[in-house]
Amino acid sequence: MKRVVNTLCFMCSVRCPIQVEVENNQVLRIRGNPHVPAMNGGICPKAAAAIAGLNDNQRVRFPLIRTGERGSGQWKRVSWTEALDYTADKCKEIFDKYGAKSSIYCERANLISDISKSFQKAIGSPNHFTHDTVCKGSINTACRSIIGYTDGQINADWSNAKHVVLYGRNVFESVEIKAMNSFISALEKGTKLTYIDPRVTITAAKATDYKMIRPGGDLALNYALMHVIIEERLYDAQYVRRWVEGFEELCSFVIPYTPQWAEKETGISAEEIVSLAREVSKVKPAVVFHYGYRGSHHPTETYFRRSILILNALMGSIESKGGLFIKKGLKDAGYKAGLKTFSSQQFPEMEDTRRFDGCGQDKFPIADPSHGVGFMLPHAILNEDPYPIKVLFAFRYDPLLSNPDYNTNLKALRKLDLIVASDVNFGGTTALADVVLPESFFLERSDPLQMGSSLKPAINRRIACVEPRFDTKPMWWIVKQLADRLGAGHYFPYETAEDIWNYQLTDLDIKIEDFDETGFVSLSDKAIWWDRNDGIKFKTPSARIEVLSNLMESHGIPSLPPYEARDEKPGAFRLMCGRCVTHTNVMTQNNLYLNHLVPENRLWINDRRARELGIADNDRILVESKAGKGEMCAYVTDMIHPEAAFMLHGFGHVEVDSKRSYGKGAPDALFQERLHDKIGGSPALDHSWITVTKI
Repeated sequence: MKRVVNTLCFMCSVRCPIQVEVENNQVLRIRGNPHVPAMNGGICPKAAAAIAGLNDNQRVRFPLIRTGERGSGQWKRVSWTEALDYTADKCKEIFDKYGAKSSIYCERANLISDISKSFQKAIGSPNHFTHDTVCKGSINTACRSIIGYTDGQINADWSNAKHVVLYGRNVFESVEIKAMNSFISALEKGTKLTYIDPRVTITAAKATDYKMIRPGGDLALNYALMHVIIEERLYDAQYVRRWVEGFEELCSFVIPYTPQWAEKETGISAEEIVSLAREVSKVKPAVVFHYGYRGSHHPTETYFRRSILILNALMGSIESKGGLFIKKGLKDAGYKAGLKTFSSQQFPEMEDTRRFDGCGQDKFPIADPSHGVGFMLPHAILNEDPYPIKVLFAFRYDPLLSNPDYNTNLKALRKLDLIVASDVNFGGTTALADVVLPESFFLERSDPLQMGSSLKPAINRRIACVEPRFDTKPMWWIVKQLADRLGAGHYFPYETAEDIWNYQLTDLDIKIEDFDETGFVSLSDKAIWWDRNDGIKFKTPSARIEVLSNLMESHGIPSLPPYEARDEKPGAFRLMCGRCVTHTNVMTQNNLYLNHLVPENRLWINDRRARELGIADNDRILVESKAGKGEMCAYVTDMIHPEAAFMLHGFGHVEVDSKRSYGKGAPDALFQERLHDKIGGSPALDHSWITVTKI
């Protein structure tokens, strides 16, 4: 008998609402949840390929203990009891010598992150970080420094925007279905899109105006836009007077950053810069200067993301229809409490509260400890700073291929005494693990409820659609089993997913069965906007938008430092990385369907530069940087700036168990130097110089 299940996708971090059609424990079809109008029944290629991921016999199918050298692919299949006992016994042995602080837990932020953080607190370690730190830690820091909210607590009102400006935010390939359906409708009704990127992407092809900027020139462009907006009084004066702290200082700061000055830094003419400033100002406040998603490009990342938010402030577009909005939650919808969390329990006092990354402490005082600074992982391991790191719990996250400088990452991981990996697929770090605890595929498992904060907040549920294909378990079960063996199981008072849901709903008049019909519980049928005149609840010390940031200045970090010109390296290319619609980071390259669509990455290089180097399309090339060197194929095109080169992130897998993706393409981490934003902690993934030679 056929049935439909409303649940959440997890083929990427967006977690779109989907409806899964099932018969005889087989998934027949996946589509967008029809109870969510903006989905329009749509899904992306990754969601469509979930069926292949579910039935893949190359995924991690049962618990494993390594028997050969790290990375050799030599494993012993074991029972769950043996794998968990082995892990716990090794941990106890290491913790007796070095303390629980010698362990680090890293993960792809997901629906069990509250449980993951509780696990580290329960065993006595301050060390937890998520992939968000490598992806958007500096955006988080920028947002908190200006409005007091994280980037995850704001969004764009795509449906009502009149002009959207995107800086390399390739929204039509890094797809969020609901938002992009709304945005496409707006574009069809006349909304303008300005897209700024050294590379012509799918999003650039849909733009009203595309500007091929020099790589790294975005901050200079924004300072010049501010100069024009302030000089010509194009800003929303009433909004600025009411909500912007430090406007006078900003006026003085941008005086030297004229459009003529920015022309050299950006490659965009002064006339175009002036025109853009005037154009967006005509439709304020229905303007979105988008703050971005992956914000780990250059060492000045925090300042660049702050400059975007300042432009929104000048337009009066923060908490404005057609601009940016602050997401609303349960209390905004009239509820007295929120979802109950496991991490809010009283945990034992730690013997040492110093974090491995110094996040929120000495090294990165204003970065967000809820995500950490994953960039510091290899440094902490290799230098034993601030103490020896011996154990890594890597759950659905691959620091080997996600952090810059592959060779240093590999050296660090090999130094560890114990790597415990839990994943659906074999990845670079999973292949190096001592023990592998396989997680069930998202279609096979139920997870904790998700608070869907938005203009119309809701609570969402992921529920199992089919039985597990192999001997795999949900992550929340794995964490509890490890906690039980390490004497901390009482902090996880559940046995089933239903127990977790009931725990989360303790303080709310909402029942599990309320989710059955649609997969979510809507908390408001109307969009919740705060009053722009006096009701916006900014979380900064001044309760205003802080161009002069209390958070930064109180830690000796200047809010508006002088602009530093970009460095130059004649003959080299500035390496950029990014994603396509087909793959998710380093997770999907071995998927049967997705591997067929995009089996490997190639290096985009400008056709004129390629001719000078004697390189033709699809030639085999040697790519070299200070960090490493490797081979791949060239993609010669006029659709990239002559100073830039681009490659898709996530390829170059050498795990012998991933037969489809083995040896295809090259990892961008191999060429990326260990450069980072010293304020927000994000790596500077687009800042390394490479040279290219035909083989």
